[in-house]
Amino acid sequence: MELRLDLKLSQKLVMTPQLQQAIKLLQLSRLELQQTLSQHLMENPLLEEVAGDEDVEGPAGETGAAEGKEGTPAEGEPSTENTTAEFSEPLSSEEWDNYYESDWRAGGATQSSSSSDEDFPSYEQTLTKPTSLEDHLLWQLRLSSVNETEQAIGTVLIGNIDEDGYIRTSLEEVAEEMQVSLHQVENALDLIQTFDPPGVGARDLQECLNIQLRHLHYGLVEGTHSGNGVSTDCLLKTIVAKHLPDLQKKRYQNIAKEVGVTLEEVYDAVHIIEGLEPKPGRPYFSDNNQIIIPDVFVFKDEGEWVVLLNEDGLPRVQISPYYKEMVSGSGDTSEATKTYLEDKVRGAQWIIRSLDQRNKTILKVVHSLIHFQEAFLEKGIQYLKPLVLKQVAEDVGMHESTISRVTTNKYMYCPQGMLELKFFFNAGIGRSDPGAEDLSSLTVRELIREMVSNESASKPLKDQEIVTKLKSRGIIIARRTVAKYRAELNIAPASQRKRIPS
Repeated sequence: MELRLDLKLSQKLVMTPQLQQAIKLLQLSRLELQQTLSQHLMENPLLEEVAGDEDVEGPAGETGAAEGKEGTPAEGEPSTENTTAEFSEPLSSEEWDNYYESDWRAGGATQSSSSSDEDFPSYEQTLTKPTSLEDHLLWQLRLSSVNETEQAIGTVLIGNIDEDGYIRTSLEEVAEEMQVSLHQVENALDLIQTFDPPGVGARDLQECLNIQLRHLHYGLVEGTHSGNGVSTDCLLKTIVAKHLPDLQKKRYQNIAKEVGVTLEEVYDAVHIIEGLEPKPGRPYFSDNNQIIIPDVFVFKDEGEWVVLLNEDGLPRVQISPYYKEMVSGSGDTSEATKTYLEDKVRGAQWIIRSLDQRNKTILKVVHSLIHFQEAFLEKGIQYLKPLVLKQVAEDVGMHESTISRVTTNKYMYCPQGMLELKFFFNAGIGRSDPGAEDLSSLTVRELIREMVSNESASKPLKDQEIVTKLKSRGIIIARRTVAKYRAELNIAPASQRKRIPS
């Protein structure tokens, strides 16, 4: 075996840390970008946030001409002489009264005019929040005539009730943890099950429905008997206890046959059960939806589409003039300090350039989306065209991965509402007419939703019938694709959409 050294020349793509940072900034959402900029402002002393309407240095370090000439105020800035003369005249008694009345926090003439903002509650302290299910149940427990032990058991049980209103722990565990008898825990649970909302504290769906039926006084008194000798109360209990799967799948004939009642009596019982709430905690569940702030605004002005970046709330950064002068100056600054500052200057410049490049890339992509989907922006979902990343990438001269990063977690406010940029990319559905353009998959979903909303309540459309209706409009689609789109629209199968006659 011979040992030797060989030299080989090759080319490969190496991503520098600066390039990685630029790519990372490109794919950040608005909130993530805000957090990242705040982090850079904390870590890099040469980066500073520009307050107010001051001009920010551009990527190359140029500053805007916001200030006026030396000794003269800038355009739109009030004159100092006029301001001084304005406040030099003494105020009349009427003007002083108006001055005090304009302060909504004064609370009357006895309030001292020197009070500061620290004397008043913060904005967060004045906000209200909706009553939670736990608070509502604890309030009822405190109003109940029970001893301290029952109060403690009830508090623990209420703490184990989930957002749907069901208790998700075994009573044996509660009894063991609190060192009380199981009978005491059961009594406390029975008390909670009498609270509002009806059905709360149940361990399963059947118990939840039975509790609500008791609140409606079904099962408490003798019900009206049918011709077959089955009371309404008994029929309701039987359906809840044994026929919930048949009820879910609308198999009313099976229920009537097995219970031995008429179909009309089953319909009457189903009407009552449908009025019950399977998730009694739902009215008290607050889903804190995050408010979406658009990254860009798109609107039409004098026949031309206008795209504006939304920079409201984002920190406006620039290189600190003080440190820049320290780097360029020839004072007695040590070499180690200069090296440190020069490194931070390069990092700050790269952040500013990356932000500028990010904004320009987003504008390019949004203009391209407008070019492809102009008909949708003007007329609605029926005119949305099929679009893939490759088409936009070729239009703007970028790679598909770059387009994917730009459109991730970015939102546009346009005439059709608040939309994610990913919304505009969708597959195409073929047409039977030769030469006809493909339809967007979102357009087909909308057609399916309209068909289902206009269907007969007693005879809902099956998936194959929807396929037939779409083919009559020249849309070629498979039944399994219709089933997939129907599931994505949260539309139940035809057997579960069937409603009983009222």
